[in-house]
Amino acid sequence: MKGGVIVEIIHASGEEVKNPLIIVTEYTRDFSWGFYCTQNKKQAVRWAKKRKPSPTLNYYEFTPSDDLKILKFDRMDDSWLDFIAECRLGKIHDYDVVEGPMADDQIWDYAKDYINGKISREAFFVLAKFRYPTHQICFNTVKALRNLKFLRSEQV
Repeated sequence: MKGGVIVEIIHASGEEVKNPLIIVTEYTRDFSWGFYCTQNKKQAVRWAKKRKPSPTLNYYEFTPSDDLKILKFDRMDDSWLDFIAECRLGKIHDYDVVEGPMADDQIWDYAKDYINGKISREAFFVLAKFRYPTHQICFNTVKALRNLKFLRSEQV
């Protein structure tokens, strides 16, 4: 994502979300606390359907700006694994936006096994590569959310 290139992204929810928020919860996720979206519509539909009875896709236009600190992981690699492990264990980072593959529950189980020394880094990647491709963009700051423009929503 370079400054100025407009990207359409999707947030899955149980309702229309015109004004995104960053909600701090007890547990952090892959890229810490933030507002999570994707460019993968099939994935968004799966996420939304978990939020019954009103599974909703919210579409936004994201215009990155040069003043945002953005971290992008193109694939699951050592730096991605280290980053999600730190975030899932509660470490807070200073990026405005983080983009990359998602560690779903099964991937996270493998990552926990790696962190706890039950499997090697190599074994983690062997197990993880058989999962379907995923994508997520996490908006970690209010500054980043200001670069989102709500377009529309649809129930699925």
